[in-house]
Amino acid sequence: MPARLGYERRLPGRAGAVRPSTAVPRVRIPPGVSGVSADMARRQKNNFVHGWVLLDKPVGITSTQAVGAIKRLFGTSKAGHAGTLDPLASGMLPIALGEATKTVPFVQDGRKIYRFTVRWGVETTTDDTEGETVATSDVRPSADAVDAVLDEFEGEIEQVPPAFSAIKVDGERAYDLARAGEEVVLDARPVTIHTIDLVATPDADTAVFECECGKGTYVRALARDIGRRLGTRGHVVDLRRLVVGPYGEVDMIPLEKLQELAHEAGRDGLFAAALRPVETALDDIPALAVTEAEAGRLRSGQPILLRGQGAPIDGPAYATRKGELVALGEIEQGQLHPRRVFNLATA
Repeated sequence: MPARLGYERRLPGRAGAVRPSTAVPRVRIPPGVSGVSADMARRQKNNFVHGWVLLDKPVGITSTQAVGAIKRLFGTSKAGHAGTLDPLASGMLPIALGEATKTVPFVQDGRKIYRFTVRWGVETTTDDTEGETVATSDVRPSADAVDAVLDEFEGEIEQVPPAFSAIKVDGERAYDLARAGEEVVLDARPVTIHTIDLVATPDADTAVFECECGKGTYVRALARDIGRRLGTRGHVVDLRRLVVGPYGEVDMIPLEKLQELAHEAGRDGLFAAALRPVETALDDIPALAVTEAEAGRLRSGQPILLRGQGAPIDGPAYATRKGELVALGEIEQGQLHPRRVFNLATA
């Protein structure tokens, strides 16, 4: 029997009207502390955990530290995130566990939405509050002046990344060179800004923006460039990511809540409350329900024939068997060719 087409699409969750940014307490994670007991960690050691955890990353820890904490909580050694957040940034950090790591590129390539606050009059080496002041200005742009230039920053634009960024220069990270006192000159590169809006002006010195952008955009550089365009200077004082790909603000879970769940509800409660299915990363890709025989062929790396009205002609698609993800692949000439095969065994 040929594969049957089943298609679902889920739009990113949004939490309604934009509200002013609120301070997020810094969180320190000491070495070896994960919010899960040593006994629980031992019991989970041999389990296979697959899915997405949508962490509301707190200010004060790196994305790598956040992934480490989630790995310990969920008792898995295989994990990765779908887009770095700076230590000073909070918000959506999608973390893939187990077989979900095979779907990371689909989330990374999705649109991102950020809310950020810019302080006018000061530009820093890092384009945020951690850097040293390199230029100042007494100019404070009005809301009307800001609105008037934002159209220039929409669409595909050329952006020079901050010197303190993870971009590699001759094999080394730009931020490592900058911290060592070397002058870092990065080339402009194209990025896509879908929308950018001024959402609040708390006072003459600050403005709050919301931006929807594509992969590779540096919000800190955007704040710097808007300030320069307005005849002043600017740097980011607050940055929060609201959406990454299919995952929205209403989906996020704070680290403290995950730690509470681990202690109070145990492993099963933690997984039920916080682990999203692997295929939620593929929300805009057609899903094909396949037979057991077809699933076997896909797992063996062999293509299957697609027939029937409504079947996709070409492009990416994923196959499921009885609701379980089997393979992710490309449709070519009426056949689904597996590119990634999934083994979602739980023990």
